[in-house]
Amino acid sequence: MGIETSKGYKTVIRWLKSSKKKPFKFQTDAWQYYAEGYSGLVNAPTGFGKTFSLFLAVVIDELNRRAEKTPTHKVKSGLRLLWITPLRSLAKDLSRAMTEVCKELELDWHVGVRNGDTAQNEKIKQKKQMPEVLIITPESMHLLLAQKSSFNYFEHLQCIVADEWHELLGSKRGVMTELAISRIKGLIATNNPERLLRIWGISATIGNIDQALDVLVPYSDLPKTIIVADIEKKIVIKSILPDHIDMLPWAGHLGHKLAHKLLPIIHKSKTTLIFTNTRGQAELWYQTLLAKDESLAGQLAIHHGSIDFELRNWIEDSIHSGILKAVVSTSSLDLGVDFKPVDTVVQIGSPKGVARFLQRAGRSGHSPYETSKIYFLPTHALELVEAAAIKEAAKTQNIESREPVVMAFDTLIQFLVTLAVGDGFDDQQIFTEIKQTHAFRELLEDEWKWIMRFITTGGESLTAYTEFSKVSKVDGLWKVESRQIALRHRLHIGTI
Repeated sequence: MGIETSKGYKTVIRWLKSSKKKPFKFQTDAWQYYAEGYSGLVNAPTGFGKTFSLFLAVVIDELNRRAEKTPTHKVKSGLRLLWITPLRSLAKDLSRAMTEVCKELELDWHVGVRNGDTAQNEKIKQKKQMPEVLIITPESMHLLLAQKSSFNYFEHLQCIVADEWHELLGSKRGVMTELAISRIKGLIATNNPERLLRIWGISATIGNIDQALDVLVPYSDLPKTIIVADIEKKIVIKSILPDHIDMLPWAGHLGHKLAHKLLPIIHKSKTTLIFTNTRGQAELWYQTLLAKDESLAGQLAIHHGSIDFELRNWIEDSIHSGILKAVVSTSSLDLGVDFKPVDTVVQIGSPKGVARFLQRAGRSGHSPYETSKIYFLPTHALELVEAAAIKEAAKTQNIESREPVVMAFDTLIQFLVTLAVGDGFDDQQIFTEIKQTHAFRELLEDEWKWIMRFITTGGESLTAYTEFSKVSKVDGLWKVESRQIALRHRLHIGTI
C-alpha cells in the first residue's frame, strides 16, 4: 500500500503546504521505502533536504503508529532515532531544525545531542531518560556502549542514520560506526527479535555509492536500496589569479600574496566562509586579513575544533544571524551545516579532493535551486593546474571514491575493551557479529584468538606487563574489573 494514504503522510504534506513547500521525489521515495521496512542510502546534492528525506520518514512512521492507537493508550517514551554525525557543529544545526519540525507538527519528541560539547548534567539526564532523537558522534556512541545496562538505551530504537556517510566511510571513525551498529543490532536481535531495525546513510558527494551502502548495511537479513536524487546543483567555480604568474612561489601552502585580492570578494558578499586545510593556516590567514583591513575587526572570526565551545557556539549563531562578514575555518564547518546568509565560499590551497571541494562549495547557496559560488585561491603556482582539474572534474561529476578501511585491529581491540567496560561480552557471539561487518568479514579464527589474547594478557610481547591484562572472564562474560582501567579507557576512546 502506498504511504500517500496514511495519516502521517497527509499531516506532513499539509505542514509543508502551509510553508508553500512540496517534497522532492527522492524524499517521498525515501518515505515509501522506509515504510516498507527498507534500509539504504540517500544520495542527493547539497541543500535539497537530504535530512528531511529520512527524519520525516521516521516522523511519518511515528504519526501512523499513534493514529492506530486508541486515545487512552499511553505513548511510550524512549530513543526512536539515533542520528550519527561526524561534526559537532552539524549536530547543533540538525538539533535546531529537527526540534522546529517536531514543534510545528505538535509531536512531543525531544531532540538531544551527545558529543564532546554536551554538558555533564545533560548526559546524566539522557541516561535516566533518553530523548526520542539522539544526535551523536561515533565516539560518543561507543561511550554509550561502555555504560552498564546499555540495552536500556536502545530498547525502543527504530532507526539508525549515518549522516555525511562519505566522510566517515574512508576513516577508522567509519569502522567505529560499523562496529557500534553491529552491537546495537545484536542487542535488539537478542532482546527484541521481532523488532526491525532500519539502517540508513546520507551522502552528498561520493564516487563508490554501491560499496558505501554495502559497508553501512552489510546484513543479508535487511532489504536495502539506494535512492539517488535526479537533481543537479548549480555550482560556479572561479579562480583568484595573480596579475603575473611570477607572483606565486613554486612551493608553500599559505598563499598570503593573494590576500589583497580576497578582500574585495569579502566586501561584496553578504557572508563568506574561507576554508583552509590546517588550524595553523587558519590562524595565519585570520591575522593577515585583519592586518590588511582593520575594518574587518569584529566582523571576522576564526572557527576550528580547538576553539572554546562557547565561542564556537557564538560564531555559528553569528553566521546564522548574518552578524559576521567572514569566517576563516578548517573542516569544522564543511559538512551539512546550513548557514542561509553565506553566499560565497573561498578555498585556500588544495582541497585534497573533488568531493571535499564540492562539499565546501555547498555551504553557499544552501537551498534548492540556489547557485553555490566558490573561489579557489592557489597558494603556489602548481595549484593553478589543480584549479583547472577541479573545474573539469566538477563539470563532469568525476568524483573520487572513498575507500573503506578494513581489518583495523587497533579499532577492534578498543571496541572489545569498550564492551568489557560496559556489560561485558560473550566472545563467540561478538565474533559472529563482527564477522558480519564489512570491515572484518575476512577476520580469521586465529586472528580473533590473537586479539582475545592481546586484551586479556597483552599477547606474546606484553604478557610481562600486568597493566596490559585488562579483560578477564567473570560469570561467563569478558569484563574489565578494574575501575581505574575502565576510567582510563573511557577517556581515550577514539581513533588515530
